[in-house]
Amino acid sequence: MILHYKCPSCGSEMRFDSESGDLSCQSCGKHENIENYPEELVTARFSVDEANEYHCENCGAVLLTTAETAATSCSYCGAAVVIADRLSGQLVPAKVIPFTISKEESMAAFQKWCRKGLLTPKGFMTADRIKSITGMYVPFWLFDLNSKVQVSAECTKVRTYTQGEYIYTETQYYDAFRDINLDYLKIPVDASVKMNDELMDKLEPYPYDQLKDFKTPYLAGYIAEKYNFTDEELLPRAKDKISSYIESYIASTFSGYHSTHYKTKHIDTRNVKSNYVLLPVWMISYDYNKSDYTFAMNGQTGKVVGKPPISTGKVTAWFSGIAVGTFFALKCVSFMMGGGFW
Repeated sequence: MILHYKCPSCGSEMRFDSESGDLSCQSCGKHENIENYPEELVTARFSVDEANEYHCENCGAVLLTTAETAATSCSYCGAAVVIADRLSGQLVPAKVIPFTISKEESMAAFQKWCRKGLLTPKGFMTADRIKSITGMYVPFWLFDLNSKVQVSAECTKVRTYTQGEYIYTETQYYDAFRDINLDYLKIPVDASVKMNDELMDKLEPYPYDQLKDFKTPYLAGYIAEKYNFTDEELLPRAKDKISSYIESYIASTFSGYHSTHYKTKHIDTRNVKSNYVLLPVWMISYDYNKSDYTFAMNGQTGKVVGKPPISTGKVTAWFSGIAVGTFFALKCVSFMMGGGFW
């Protein structure tokens, strides 16, 4: 089933408007509140192993998509379409964070970000080689995790004091035990096989107070994909994302000791709840010096991540400046201590 949102006033196409948060008509400017929009999701399923053929309800053209695509645009008339049966049953997202940054705003923000690159080539900083900017709703699982931690350790406190002509060092040994209960809420893990995990992780944090109940009109005008990995498959990644925080918290509970030797450490992390959500991402393709670069922008906060090219000349000049500055500083110190400047 294809969902194509038509304006009730003039019949033209309606798309999600990031500024107002409504469906907006591209022709007459009419707005419709999504929260009050009547929406029924069908329960039909589809094969996840093959591409499926659908027809655009606007012009009748064939929409040939991959099995993961849940929202796209018609290649012929440009109409925004949502493939509803790919957002049904177990594939229905629980929540969505809508875009608040428009395509024009994302373009301006990216150009501003490029100009801040202190070590990037001058030609790259002009940001005039953008090939495409695509708004995508990326599938994520949000995990609420609980960690029960039990740690036993041998700790020491060291005291040094002087008595007469002697210096004494006194070491006291303690057997310490910690029974810790930790809760971590809304740990995000991207669930798309096409997305670079490193890029998606660096886009965090998202403003989770902006999560809204999922409705398909939010996807109109953007690309959206269903998840490739279940929450069970991604649970190890979620656990790994909080592992350093758990270790840091354990260490903080032994802060009063001079040394700590862990004898046993048992960490049991379990998934309390996981929600399938869609989060907004602008994917930016940039062509520079016959090479393609991919950047991602948080569609809510405007944060840009990616690896720009590095200018060899700027790096050389930067290190040369440091070397000259260090040499000059050392000579000044030598001069003030009575040595010659040269």
